[in-house]
Amino acid sequence: MATTRLAVQPVETNVVLTDKTYEALKRAITSMNLYATHDRPRLDERQLAEDLGVSRTPIREAIARLAQEGFVEVVPRRGAFVVRKTKREMIEVITVWAALESMAARLITRQASDHEIASLRRLFATFENNQVQAKIDEYSETNIRFHQALLKISHCALLNQMAVNLFVHMRAIRMRTISEDDRARRSIIDHMNIIKALEARDTELAEQLVRQHTLGLAAHVERDGQFLDDESDGQRWTRRESLARGEEGHG
Repeated sequence: MATTRLAVQPVETNVVLTDKTYEALKRAITSMNLYATHDRPRLDERQLAEDLGVSRTPIREAIARLAQEGFVEVVPRRGAFVVRKTKREMIEVITVWAALESMAARLITRQASDHEIASLRRLFATFENNQVQAKIDEYSETNIRFHQALLKISHCALLNQMAVNLFVHMRAIRMRTISEDDRARRSIIDHMNIIKALEARDTELAEQLVRQHTLGLAAHVERDGQFLDDESDGQRWTRRESLARGEEGHG
């Protein structure tokens, strides 16, 4: 069975290897489309060491750090896997993201510059005249950048920090669902309404629209997100092993 391979680049050898290795792995993980298949991506230490041009020691240290942060799960005798969320967990992630992003919208209306808000509208300049569906891959990436930008121009470092560990899953679930159920067309309409509210400095409306937009994704996952609970053979094997060790059923 073919396995998903992380797209990583060799790291510089004249800097602290563990930190650079950690950063390289984290970048690769956060750019993945985690829910494109049913398989959890496995981190192959040997292959990663070869791709990054380092020994296995910084790879192991970086994986341990990523495991502490919740990006990676280390399964005894099986290896390290990028964490995927279940349907229930994903709905929780989206709900928390809605709270963070709606607060970001509130802050934007009060402290972002006109230029920063205008930059949001410029993101969608190439998607006029109902061209969203025809450029779905491009729009998917623009959609991600829009939501990243909302957090960035809130100018709240702690809010951005809290969102980091959720972003990998939000990015992936948006990529997975954007082409479903006419979501792309409705998404850009929502975005334009959000931008109008931000430009008008209408704090309550902007906050409300952003929250409704994100919770719309939660409703879609609730209705059509069974794929999140569909397991590959490898996941079923890991789950059986966990049950045998008595590690499940306590959450």
